[in-house]
Formats: sequence, C-alpha cells, structure tokens
Amino acid sequence: MRAAASFALALGIVSTCLVAIIAACVAIFSVATGGEDLWLLLILLGLVVVVLPVLPLRWAVRRYVAEPLQLADEAALMLTVHRASRLSPRGRPWDGLVAVVNALADQRDALERDVDAQIRAAKAKLEEEKNRLAALMSELAQSVVVCNLDGRILLYNSRARQEFKPLASDNVSSGALLGLGRSVFSLFERNRIVHALEELQRQVHSEASQPRANFVTATHSGRLIRVHMAPVMSADAQGRQSISGYVLLLDNITRSVENETRRDLVLQQLTEGSRAALANIRAAVETLQNYRDMDQVARERFLAVIAEEVSGLGGRINQTLDQHADSLKSRWPLEEMAGSDLIAAAQRRIEARLSLATRVDELDAQLWLHVDSYSLIQALSYLATRLRESFDIRLLRFRLLPGGRLAHLDLIWTGAAVSSEALASWESEAMNLYGEDTPLSLHDVIDRHGGEIWFQRERATQQAYFRLLLPTVAPIDGPAESAARTPLAHGSRPEYYDFDLFKRASQTHAQDERLLSELSYTAFDTETTGLEPSAGDEIIQIGAVRLINGRLLRHESFEQLIDPGRPLGKESVAIHGIVAEMLVGAPSIARVLPRFHQFCEDTVLVAHNAAFDLRFLAMKEEASGIRFSQPVLDTLLLSAVVHPHHESHRLEAIAERLGVDLLGRHTALGDAIVTGEVFLKMIPLLNAMGIFTLKQALAAAEQTYYARLRY
Repeated sequence: MRAAASFALALGIVSTCLVAIIAACVAIFSVATGGEDLWLLLILLGLVVVVLPVLPLRWAVRRYVAEPLQLADEAALMLTVHRASRLSPRGRPWDGLVAVVNALADQRDALERDVDAQIRAAKAKLEEEKNRLAALMSELAQSVVVCNLDGRILLYNSRARQEFKPLASDNVSSGALLGLGRSVFSLFERNRIVHALEELQRQVHSEASQPRANFVTATHSGRLIRVHMAPVMSADAQGRQSISGYVLLLDNITRSVENETRRDLVLQQLTEGSRAALANIRAAVETLQNYRDMDQVARERFLAVIAEEVSGLGGRINQTLDQHADSLKSRWPLEEMAGSDLIAAAQRRIEARLSLATRVDELDAQLWLHVDSYSLIQALSYLATRLRESFDIRLLRFRLLPGGRLAHLDLIWTGAAVSSEALASWESEAMNLYGEDTPLSLHDVIDRHGGEIWFQRERATQQAYFRLLLPTVAPIDGPAESAARTPLAHGSRPEYYDFDLFKRASQTHAQDERLLSELSYTAFDTETTGLEPSAGDEIIQIGAVRLINGRLLRHESFEQLIDPGRPLGKESVAIHGIVAEMLVGAPSIARVLPRFHQFCEDTVLVAHNAAFDLRFLAMKEEASGIRFSQPVLDTLLLSAVVHPHHESHRLEAIAERLGVDLLGRHTALGDAIVTGEVFLKMIPLLNAMGIFTLKQALAAAEQTYYARLRY
C-alpha cells in the first residue's frame, strides 16, 4: 500500500473517532445549555478534528509505513540491480532489521564470490584442456577430423584444412570445404561413414577393448583416402557409456597407390620384355655351342644378336631402376619447417661438431620450407666440413631469402673459390660426416628436394658462396586470395574447434523454431559495378564469413574478385577502390556462384541491406541455375527492431553503437566481418525483447519500415 493511501486511511479513522466523540460532547452541551451558541462550538471542534491529528499521524505513517516500504524497495534493488549496495540506517526501530538484511547480503556476496572462483577455476582448467587438445591436433602431421553423431564437424586441424583446401574447383578461392558445423558427408560418401559407425557401435556393445573401424574411400574429387575411425564416448546420468561422436584420422594414399601401380606396371614390362630377350640370347648361345665349326660370318651374326638383346635388356633394367629409385624417393617424406629453425639447427650442429663459428647475415623470418630437415642439415654440415678441410675457413655465414617458388639458401665464406671439378666431386660422392657413413650424396639430397646447387663468387667483396635452391611452402589460402585479407590477422591460433557442437546432435526441430543462438550463419557482402542491377550492373567481389555457436570464424571465409564483363562505374570505384586492372584474369560470376553457394549451404544468410545483394544474386538465377533459398536476416531491419528511436541504421552507425571495430570497410570481406560482428551483438538485444527464434526475428524484421525497400 502506498504511503499516501495509508496516511489517508489512518487520518479518516482517527477523524471518524474524533467526530463521534465531539458529536457526543455537542449533544451533552446542547442539553445542558439549551442550544445557545452551539454554532460557535461546532466550528471550534471541527478545526480541532481536522488540524490536531495531522502532525502525529503524518509522523506515524512516515515512520511505520513509508520507511518499511522504502526499505523493501532498496532491498529489492540490492537483490537484483545494485548488488553491491547496502541498506542505509533508519534509526529505531528499523536498525536491527537493516543490520540483519545487510549481514545476509554480505553472506550472499561471499558465497557468490566463492562459487564464482570455483567456476572460474573449473572453466580455466577445462579451457586449458581444450587448448591442449586443440594445439595437439593443430600440430599433428596427420589429418584429423572430429564429428558428432549427425556428421557435423566439431574439430579439424591445420593438416586437414590444407588437405581439403585444393578441392575448390576452377582455382576459385572459396575457403575450405572443411568447416565447423559443416557436414562431413560433403567430403565423403555417407554410406561408408554410416557403415563404419555401425561397426563401431557393434564393437562398443560387445565391449571391445579398443573399438576401431578402417576403410578406404574416395572424395568427390577422386582422391583416395584411408580412414581410421575411433569413437568419442560419453556417459549419461546413470553412468552408461555411449558414442557421442567419432574421430577420423585421414591419410591421402592417392600418390602411393599411383606409385605402386606404376611400379607394378614397370616390373611387368621388365618381366615380359626380358623374357623374349633372354630366349633370343639363350637360342643364340646354344647355337654357338652346338655348331662350333660355323663360318665367321654366321658367328658374327649370332654374336650381334646377343649384343643387341643384352643392350636392350640392360636399357630396360636401367630404366626400371631409375623409376624404382623415384618410387623410393617418393617415400622419403618432406615436412614443413620454418627456415629460421632449419638455419638454427644447422648452426648448432656445425658449431658443435666442427668448432666452426657461424653467423646469420640475412634471414626472412616468414619463410617456410618443404624439406627433409635431417638429410638437409647433413648436406650443409658436409659442405662445411669440405670447406674447412680444403680452405681452412674460420667463419661460415648463412643467408636465406625468398626467390619465387624456390628459396635461396646461401653458405657464404671469405677466401678461395671452389672449382667446378671439386664441386662435381663433392656432389657425387657419398657424404662422410664425423666418421658416420651414409649412402646419400649431396646430389641425392638436392635432387630429392627438386632443387639445385651452384657455386658463385662476388669479386668486389671477395666473398664466395654456395647457393641451394629449396622448395617453399605455398600459403594455405592459395595465391588467389586478395590483399583484403589483412583484417583477418587476428589472434594467434585459428579457431578450428568447437566442442559445444557435441550438444547439437539429434536436433530435429524445424529451423524456424530454433533459437537464434543455435543456428549457423554466413555473413556476406558484395561489391558491384554500380547500384542498378536491373540496368546491367554486375557483382565484382563477394566476401563472406561463417558464424558458429556465437563466434565469428575468421579463418573460414570466402573472398573472390569477379570479372563483370563490363566497365566499372567511377562512382563505385571511389567507394570500394577496385579498379579494372585488379579484375584481369578473375573468374566469371558463373564460375564463382556455385562455390559461394556451396560455402554457405545449410546456414542462414546475414547481410546489411540484404535486399540489394539478393537482387544481384537473383538476377543470375536463370543463367547459373543457382538459387539461394536460405532464410535471410538483415542487420538493417534488425537494427530498426532493437533501436527504433535512432535515426541512422547505416552499418557504420550500428557498429559504433554496439562497439564493433570497423576493419576493411568497403571491401566485401571487410563488410561481411563487420556485419557478422554486429549481428552477434544483436542477438542478446533481440532476446531481451522476447525475440528468441528465427521465425520471431524474421517476423519482427518484416514489420519495420525498411522492409519495404526494393531494388
């Protein structure tokens, strides 16, 4: 009850009592005086009735009604909004109650701090375990993919990402087909995975000690992949174990199968070809043995047959040996290694074994090599040994710089030159290091790396050096990626895992009824030749990034320049900065749309002013046969929903309101990233308005004024 109402009620009760008392007094007075001067008495008594109770009653209501209500309001705020506040002293009789409430609040805060500390410790430990697993998976040389029971990818490592990156067709840069939340069945045949999973479940039910399933399958691009499948186990509330997902260890055996097939063919050709030659040789030898008195002409003819067949047989054997040697070399693995690590390892070995000082003159720290580090360090040490023995050098310097497809690794010294004859001898002989014999020669090592070695001398500086050409590691994202990817340099480790996706297994409810926080999204943007698709303007760039489980996955992105087949408008060039020279050699929209459609399938599309971008895509439906039928959420419309009283709903204004950094604006990928970040910030705001599902968000967006825009 409000204080004013309580005061009025108390005043009414007291006044009624006083009126009754006064009425009795008046009656008695009237009888005693015969009614004379009665009106004066009534006026005085009325004033007393009205004025006299006001002050004490007001004090009583404020003290015993208003103050308890204020204490209740303060206590409610202390429990909800201002949890750090405390009730202020009120004097007697409420000080005791205030002290008790404040003491209870202190106990609550202490308990919450203790619980929060335990939760933080548990989360930190869990996060540490996740990061350890992620780091382990990331550095494994074998491709690893982890899926839930629905076949949705929960984790993949860098090797898997690199392995499946080349599946993009037509050299279109599209981001990996591998991605968090994507279906593994887009990579492999569904029936093979399902059959292997059934075998795993059978082994688990039979309580096999180490359930495993192995099979060989082909990707959609024709690669042969050997797959080792292992279960991911989880326990329910009753402690019963069941399969909640599976781990796939992948080996690309396409090249090894091709090599084995080629080797078998060579051996078969050698066998079949040698059989006839040996038969001819045997026949000629037997004839010479049986007819020792044949004339010289006939004997020479038989000897010529033997020589010809022996020569042909030797040639086939040498050819077979060469091809077999290539097959053996293909089994000698090359691994990715930072060039700086290779130089440092070579320095340590040379200084320790030869007591020879070393120094690095110049080094590209960003350069990665594709090498067999052990044999290559042996080769460098061997060259250092030869230089020390032949020229008594005291200092060996290293230089490693990029040179296109091959890196230039130089071993530099000051002093005498190496003759071509000496270098040829060093290349061909087996390397002998510190008394350790090896069958490999310097030529073998360089040849295996597909490189070269030569000697060069700089007369002006009196410096001489060996230059080794070594293969470099191509960027994972491929050469077609544009410079607009600069904003993606964010964080130290790509986010290739999301274990929370385990919880999404067996979700079958309709997409419209699913929570916004549960869905997967593709935020995208386009740059165009102009603003009028119906007048012939075309798309010149598409950029997109995926949003999974409330995170923007910067390393799962799509970015591609497109040849529009028409001139660029000056106004549009001023906005996006893309000029005609940048589009030379770019693919057409007909080649890009299938890849973009594949990138964003099974996701909800998110764009800012989506009607503009979708109009350009719709104009290509008939010619390309590609139709984007996914649900679309527009951050322009959603901004009008969550901020109806703001005048500007431009992407820059929304980003500023929500605290999103603007990176790479007016590039397709840059705008897509900003749009994605803005959308993730909007989800809690929509939830606060009672908008939780995709259906509700679409309905709310359709009610805004901006939903009327058409292009």
